[in-house]
Amino acid sequence: METQSIPSDFLPIIFQVVVALGFVVTTLIATHYLGPKRKTEDKLSTFEAGIKVVGNARQPFSIKYFLVAILFVLFDVEVIFMYPWAVNFRELGATGMIEMFIFMGTLLLGFIYVLKKKVLDWN
Repeated sequence: METQSIPSDFLPIIFQVVVALGFVVTTLIATHYLGPKRKTEDKLSTFEAGIKVVGNARQPFSIKYFLVAILFVLFDVEVIFMYPWAVNFRELGATGMIEMFIFMGTLLLGFIYVLKKKVLDWN
């Protein structure tokens, strides 16, 4: 009972991709040519992460912002691993449930460790 895919089955997907890319390219070109061009000192200055550039780039600075960003990505990626489990929940049965509890327990331990180290404390 295998179904075979033929190239015409993919035409709606290809059409959607072409329309999306065409919209992006058209919007970028239109805003470039039709938008106002006001070059001010503020627009031309270097800007990174909401912090104004002051002094030498080699001076030490607080890494709290980057720690929080890395922790967000870490926990976000771990949550992504829960989607395949949720899709196959019934097929995995009790073993899958126990494994997910172990996984979530490990996540909870990591989060408790982060809280104990006061990584999320901005003071």
